[in-house]
Amino acid sequence: MSSTPTFKRLPRAVREQQMLDAAVKVFSRRGFHGASMDEIAEDAGISKPMVYAYLGTKEELFVACLHREGTRMTQAIAGAAAPDLPADERLWRGLRAFFGFVGAHRDGWAVLYRQARGEQPFAGELAAMRARLVEVVAGMLDHALRAKGREVAAIDLEVVAYALVGASESLADWLADHPEADPEKTATRMMNVAWLGADQLLRGVTWRPGV
Repeated sequence: MSSTPTFKRLPRAVREQQMLDAAVKVFSRRGFHGASMDEIAEDAGISKPMVYAYLGTKEELFVACLHREGTRMTQAIAGAAAPDLPADERLWRGLRAFFGFVGAHRDGWAVLYRQARGEQPFAGELAAMRARLVEVVAGMLDHALRAKGREVAAIDLEVVAYALVGASESLADWLADHPEADPEKTATRMMNVAWLGADQLLRGVTWRPGV
């Protein structure tokens, strides 16, 4: 399929985003190995050579999709909670932004969480994105603790952040399979699970095994 004159008149950044939109949809349906550049080009309404010219090989295109969706998700979470908010409000807003992203970008979530995890070298890209997200969550918890005059070891913050991110990812995967589910209600459910533990942490309460 040849590219349309209208497409050629679009700014380069817009053209790239349109191609990435098509690629995310195809990768979410087919996976990396099952997707073809022909199908991606057809969905984008342009020629296959133009996809290669703009975004490179299929592997480079898949990585570009991962980076875009991962950046969108991380920025949504990081930008949702102002530092001066109470700890519970910051966590709630971050969760609402996260589940809102998944609800609005189910194809993007499928590429991030389902298609990339078992494929090298993409699993490494995903791990790096998760590490950045864990840093954001750990930073939110650290700020909340310091506001209450408490300091927690970095390893403890990291472990709690990984636990929150992992649980949220699992629930987000459920949300992606249930289009009738409300992302905000899902965020509320996750908040009720997470905050019961986080609130205890903020107050310095810890569980220890019996001796």
